[in-house]
Amino acid sequence: MANTFLVGFMGAGKTAVGQALARILCFRFVDLDGALVERFGASIREIFESRGEAAFRHEETLLLERVAFSPRSVVATGGGTFCLPHNRQVIHIAGGYSVFLDVPWPVILRRLPGKNLDRPKFVDPEQARQLYESRRTSYLLADASLSLGGDEPPDLIAQRIASLLPEVA
Repeated sequence: MANTFLVGFMGAGKTAVGQALARILCFRFVDLDGALVERFGASIREIFESRGEAAFRHEETLLLERVAFSPRSVVATGGGTFCLPHNRQVIHIAGGYSVFLDVPWPVILRRLPGKNLDRPKFVDPEQARQLYESRRTSYLLADASLSLGGDEPPDLIAQRIASLLPEVA
């Protein structure tokens, strides 16, 4: 079975769904943002502030390139990871299967209070909505899209994703 890459905006539930999917598939789970926080010993916001977004994206891509070719992995990408054409190409070349967790904006906005302090791309709700809209075009390039209402439990979403995954010979 192909590695699975969950894509979508911040607050879409990529981490929770990814953990549930990894349990179902008996795959390892990798959260790209979490791995970068661990690597740098700093929050995403702190990494952006001290090193800049370009350095963050470079390290994110290097990590994605390593993880993409690791067997039996479920990967929760960062909100901007799939927006870079090179990263989409890495996933494709690795034979990965990408799934867009398409959560409506009002749900995203409801989930972010309290979390937005560590999200450097969330300046205010209007700016974040514009970012959400601009990124949707990239997210829609995923192999599959799941339209979600926002109240589905992660385990149920993970089961839906597992049923979509292609078998690899």
